[in-house]
Amino acid sequence: MAHPNPIRAPFWTPGVIVLAILMGVGATAVLARFIGGIGYVSNLSTARPWGIWIGIDVASGVALAAGGFTTAFLAHILGRHYFEPVVRPALLTAMLGYTFVVLGLIVDIGRSWAIWKPIIYWNPHSVLFEVAMCVMFYVNVLYIEFIPIVVERFKGRVNLPGSLSALNGLAETLLGLADKILSRIMWFFIIAGVVLSCMHQSSLGSLMLIAPTKLHPLWYTPILPLLFLSSAIAIGYPMVVFETTLATSSLKLDPEMHVLSRLTRITIFLLGTYLALKLGDMVVRKTYVYLLDGTAQTNSFLVEMVFGIIVPWLMLLSPAIRNSRRWLFTACTMIVGGVMLNRINVFVVGYRPPVSENNYFPSITEALITVGFIAALMFIYRFVVTYLPVLNRPGQEVST
Repeated sequence: MAHPNPIRAPFWTPGVIVLAILMGVGATAVLARFIGGIGYVSNLSTARPWGIWIGIDVASGVALAAGGFTTAFLAHILGRHYFEPVVRPALLTAMLGYTFVVLGLIVDIGRSWAIWKPIIYWNPHSVLFEVAMCVMFYVNVLYIEFIPIVVERFKGRVNLPGSLSALNGLAETLLGLADKILSRIMWFFIIAGVVLSCMHQSSLGSLMLIAPTKLHPLWYTPILPLLFLSSAIAIGYPMVVFETTLATSSLKLDPEMHVLSRLTRITIFLLGTYLALKLGDMVVRKTYVYLLDGTAQTNSFLVEMVFGIIVPWLMLLSPAIRNSRRWLFTACTMIVGGVMLNRINVFVVGYRPPVSENNYFPSITEALITVGFIAALMFIYRFVVTYLPVLNRPGQEVST
């Protein structure tokens, strides 16, 4: 079982300061977007209505947050409590990831003040409506799943300063009530989180089924929803390895290799399934005829397949690599990069509307906003693990 604790380490390190600077630059770019409009800061147009804010901030962000529901399914639904040490970090990554997906959408859509309208004005025939509702509910589910971590940290320890001390009793009552209620119904939110994730992960692929003349044949396929779902499930555990390795290396904690190497044994099957679906679809639809035409789209597809799926899958077949911290991190980083490239390929590289003769390339301001979001996610992650019991400190984990 895991015994997580706050990480008692200095917060304002040189790396955190760099993240804060990048956040400030990104915030300035976001301010310019809302003052001058989307056209003022981006290279988007009517023909190219989405770019890296959708390809990276939204589509990739949703996929990379899949570690939250895959680890919850493994540890809490299947009862494999051996993997508990990585559940909380994965939950935190998913919670922050989906939060910034919503923020990315607010930046991307033209009338951001109307983002609430799907809640009231339902369109059950729209895939985008289903995505919006699932994401909205799942964000709330993630925050509810995170409440017990806050309760564990502050229950019985509330000591507000100054005049706020009058609220100590109320805070303790609310924490106790949350602990009592959530301990009985948390199973419902765990199951709901898994179901909601599977629904909108596949629906993101369904969005592109209405664009057969705009999406390159290497990516346009009737099974695109299945490919999006299977790739999200396949990236779940590699993303856990990726973020856990970065966090434990940065904070000098237990690398959790005994847990991570076993997780990647499952990834062999999941990534192999995704690879088989991709290759089988290419053979059935005979889209392999495009592989050697030398265009940017086919070259990007080859990089996605070879370095994002095939090579890391072959690497994970080796027990020596799965038990090596450096090589395991390398293989999982390639998988994470491959799924990110897949989302960018589907929504940006492979998307070529016939009415547009100009290729899209993101503006500097678009890139700064995306970098600022990523920096903010890492900054908040570091803040949370510093003050809340998310990660295991050295020597505080006991396996059973």
